[in-house]
Amino acid sequence: MELRSVEELMDLLYACRGTRDAPGLGNTRVDLHQHALQTAALLRRVRPADKELQVAGLVHAIGPLLCPGDADLHSDRAADAVRPLLGERVSRLVRDHCRARDVADDDLLRLHQADEEGRGAEFDAGVLEDWRAVLELVAARNSPLGAVN
Repeated sequence: MELRSVEELMDLLYACRGTRDAPGLGNTRVDLHQHALQTAALLRRVRPADKELQVAGLVHAIGPLLCPGDADLHSDRAADAVRPLLGERVSRLVRDHCRARDVADDDLLRLHQADEEGRGAEFDAGVLEDWRAVLELVAARNSPLGAVN
């Protein structure tokens, strides 16, 4: 699946609500919608100007909806889905965020840390609608598809 509009992506992110995956602290499972919001919010705190990194944090957890049951493919499917809309950098970050311990890429390390912290974090990360303008900005910068939305 390739996402062709910010609206399609927003729908998918809303569909994450109530979907539990990714074991968190104490081996609990987290709500993917809330986890996405918390990861993005944590990245906004450490890199307020890096919208692409924040968006990668927001969309990194959509894999289980695209490929239910096959955890090994979650990152790849999510990366492939967002590439046409959000560009190569966001796609690469989403694809490689689980492998961050093996590389010296600060962006991947930040995303991985926020992903881990976001699994156990309990704070008000806002609502998905707060991210629409950021998604539209990143899409407009990185894809001819984004300029149409």
